[in-house]
Amino acid sequence: MATLVIKNLPSDLHQRLREDADQHHRSMTKHVVAILEANIRPPLVRLYAPPVKLARPLTDAFLARARRWGRA
Repeated sequence: MATLVIKNLPSDLHQRLREDADQHHRSMTKHVVAILEANIRPPLVRLYAPPVKLARPLTDAFLARARRWGRA
């Protein structure tokens, strides 16, 4: 597991973090991890398929024939 060091943390923020961690019954480390997990967006999910190589190009004539064939 990785380590993160935060330098120059203002003392009032440190105190608020300590109090908030106590209220949630967590160590400060676990509380900071929970805050980061709740507020950092997960990686984007790719919702589309990669392009497909076709045997022949999709021309207007081909698409028109396919539409007529699909309605038959």
